[in-house]
Formats: sequence, structure tokens, C-alpha cells
Amino acid sequence: MTNRSPRRLSTAQARRIALAAQGFAKARPESVTTRHLTATAARLQVVQIDSVNVLTRSHYLPFFSRLGPYAQRDLDALRDRAPRRLVEYWAHEASLVTPQVWPLLRHRMARAHEDAWGGMRRVAAEHPDLVERVHAHVTTHPPATAREIEVALEHDEQLNNDHWGWNWSLVKAALEHLFWAGRITSAGRTPQFERRYASLERVLPNQIADAALAEEFFSPTSLIDAPAGSDVAYFDDVVELVRRSAMAHGVGTELCLRDYFRLKGAQVRPAIEHLVSAGELEPVDVECFDKPAWRHVDAKNPRRIETAALLSPFDSLIWQRERTEALWNFRYRLEIYTPAAKRQYGYYVLPFLFGERLVARVDLKADRAAGVLRAHAIHWEPGAPAAHPGAADALSDELTTMATWLGLEGWRAA
Repeated sequence: MTNRSPRRLSTAQARRIALAAQGFAKARPESVTTRHLTATAARLQVVQIDSVNVLTRSHYLPFFSRLGPYAQRDLDALRDRAPRRLVEYWAHEASLVTPQVWPLLRHRMARAHEDAWGGMRRVAAEHPDLVERVHAHVTTHPPATAREIEVALEHDEQLNNDHWGWNWSLVKAALEHLFWAGRITSAGRTPQFERRYASLERVLPNQIADAALAEEFFSPTSLIDAPAGSDVAYFDDVVELVRRSAMAHGVGTELCLRDYFRLKGAQVRPAIEHLVSAGELEPVDVECFDKPAWRHVDAKNPRRIETAALLSPFDSLIWQRERTEALWNFRYRLEIYTPAAKRQYGYYVLPFLFGERLVARVDLKADRAAGVLRAHAIHWEPGAPAAHPGAADALSDELTTMATWLGLEGWRAA
């Protein structure tokens, strides 16, 4: 590491750098094309998936927040049709990533037997023959859901009800183990949000699929030498993941850079050291951070940010809660699993970004039966909207735009 004193960044500067890195410094296009969607996906690197559909599936929202209204089928096509620009894997949580990111996560695939959830590990340990039978079926048949594969294999068993919310059959557990291990992938989702399991060759670009199927794919050799004293397997991959995380953050602490792809500190620290030595990361002293931070050397620092956007609860801008609280003085927690009587702000709460600040929280629901977008509650941050002229009108406009995008007649305060 360099002994030079880190450059000082104010909180406002760090905020603008973070927003620009996440795509909020550009004006929304008049008409969103596939090129805009692809560029946004490449900028974000990871888009989290979640099954909650009270508003719309969460992975659609980050593109709307940055680009405005677009055809959701166009985003689906990036995932579901060749040549695919997005594929699914456990990157942050369940996520969409570019095909180029997928092989960088082979360190996670290689540890499927140790790190995957309990049901996946158990089926691999206790029913290896079934796992191989499922793998053989997936790799020799068109993409299919777990239910369709169960029928095809004529596998009849009782669902395991021991784990609340995850009534997985052995076939489903085997599929998820194979998916985690990188031996199969997903060709997209059904309207019911079920994965369509598929062979690597059907989904990934030829060069990536061929490399993944090669015997040496999981070999932890590295072309980059890890810094002295460190022992990091797959160091090339980790360096590239941290590089991409730094580009998506603009500026961040070790925890920020680690959390984006859910890496470990022992993996990330040598990668940061390497990127600093290579001149790609610059140590900085950020006013609002109480820990060392780094800025990607290509990160932009615009003079101001002019935007109005409702953010998914799973938006990558606000994943790392300590960072969100430090940069915006905005403490944000999901309350989906909190009993209704104990919720502070609501069930599905979207932060509202106005200019450079998070100024409100809006509890939203798409009431499809009534054909309206319902704002169950709008909670303004202290001093807002009075301290942010135009914020109330901007929020109303954004709710109207969102309602139209979702095929609803308008929005109403519930």
C-alpha cells in the first residue's frame, strides 16, 4: 500500500460519485431501447432477484429507476433469448449478471458441497445417484421447471415440510444443488417465477460454456500473483470481481466492495492491495466513513445530480445499509417479514431519490383488481419536502409514471 496521505472527499462528493457510478447522473432517454437496458445491466454488474410481487418483480425496478418506462418483455428477452445478455446465479443473492460475470463466481460453485444451503448439501451427500440422474436429464432435454422434471423422471415423494416456506422435493433440491455448483443454469423464469433449468450449452455463450465444461475449470490456479503473505484461491477472479464492484460503487469501504458479490474479507483485502498497486483504486478519506475507503480512478464526480427515482428495496444503490446510512443519513430496513403491527413504514417501502438525497419512503402496492397504484403511506424525511423544493411534485409525477408503466390508471393515496 502507498504511504501517501489519502485524498479527502466530502460526504456530498462521495454521494455524487456513488450516484454517478450507479447510473443516476444521466438523463433518462426519451425511448428506452435494448441497448439502454444492456448498458445499465453492464454498469450495475448485478441485479438482485426477489419473488415478492406486491408491486412488480424487483429486478424490473432498477432499470425503471434509471431509465424510466420500458417494455418489461425487452428485459426478459435479455435473459430468455439467445444471445443472452443476462444469466442467473447466486452473485449477491439470487441475481442476474452478465455472462462474463458468471465464470468469475466459480469459487462459489466449487464450494457447493460446503457452502450451499442445508437441503442442497444433504441431497448431494445422501442421494448422489438422484443428483446425477437429474443432471443427465437436464443436459439432454429442453429447459424445464422442477415440476416438469419431476414428472419426466416419474419421481414420486412427499414434500418436506420441515423448513417453513421451502417445501422442496428431492428433485428440486438436486436441481438447486446443481445450479449452485455451476453444473446447470437457468434459461429464464415462467410467469409463475419458476426457474427453467437448462444445460450450460443452451444458455451461456459458446466460449464460456466450453470453458465451464472443461476439466480444469475449477482449478484454483491464477495468472496474477497474490500479494505476499496472502493465500487466495481464484485470485484472478476475485480481483476482477472487486474491480467490477469498485466501478459499480465509485467509492467505497472494504465492506462495500466485499458485499456487492458477497465476498470474504480474506479474499477482498489482497485484491484491493493489488488494484491499488496497479493504479486502478485510489485510497481516499471520506468525510462520512469511519473506515478506509477507495475510489475507482475512472469514477466520475459530477457537480450535481438531478434525478427523481423510486428505488426497489433490493436496489444495489442501497444494498449495504451502513453505507446508505453514512452517505444519506438514511436508515433503511426491510419490513416484509416484520409483523404488520410492528412495522414502522410499511410492507414494501421504496426510498425516493430526489436530486442527491433520499427524501422519502413510499409504501406501494399495485392494486391490479382496482387498476391503480396505491401509496399506503408516504413518509418524508425530517425537513422534507420543505427543504427540497419540487420534491412533492416530483414524487407525484414519478408515481404517475410508474402507474402507467405498470399498466395501471394512476396512483392513489390509500
